Amino acid sequence: MTVFIGLLRAVNVGGTGKLAMTDLKSLCETAGFDCVRTYIASGNVLFESSRGEKAVKKILEETLLDFAGKPVGVMVRTAEEMAEVLKRNPFPGSPGNRTMAIFLDAPPPPTTLDDVSGRAEEEVRLGRREIYVLYGSNMARSKLKIPAAKTGTARNMNTVAKLAELARTRP
Repeated sequence: MTVFIGLLRAVNVGGTGKLAMTDLKSLCETAGFDCVRTYIASGNVLFESSRGEKAVKKILEETLLDFAGKPVGVMVRTAEEMAEVLKRNPFPGSPGNRTMAIFLDAPPPPTTLDDVSGRAEEEVRLGRREIYVLYGSNMARSKLKIPAAKTGTARNMNTVAKLAELARTRP
C-alpha cells in the first residue's frame, strides 16, 4: 500500500468550493481508500491505496464531481514525493508561511519563469512538478501572476512539512 496525499484546488478558500473535511474523509473511504485522514479545512487528505497515482487521481476527481456536481481539481503526491518537495525547497531559511509550493500535474513548462508578471519582491523557482514562490513582506498585496500555475494548487511550506510528517505515520 502506498501513502498518498490529495491536494484539492479551491476548497474552503474565499467562501467558494465549501467541502467539509468530514465529507471528504467519508467520500475517500467510500471510494475504497484506507487509513483516510484530513488536515486543516483547505482540502488536504491523506490515505493509502494499492492503486497507482493516475488511478487514485481519477477516482478522487470522479468522486468529487459526483458529490459537488462540478469538477474539483486534485493534485496527488506520494508520501515520498511530498518529503522531496519539502527537501527541495529553494528557500529553506525563509518563513514557511511566506514560502509556497504550487503543485502541478506535470513539470512546469520551460517558459514558466519568462511568463511571470507582476513580480515585486517575490522570488520564483521551478521544481519537478512544482513552482516555488517566496513572497516578501507585502504578500497580501502581491500582484504576482504565474500562468503555468493556473490549474495548480498552492500550499505553504508549513503545510507541506506537516503533510510530509503525517504521511510518515499511520493513524
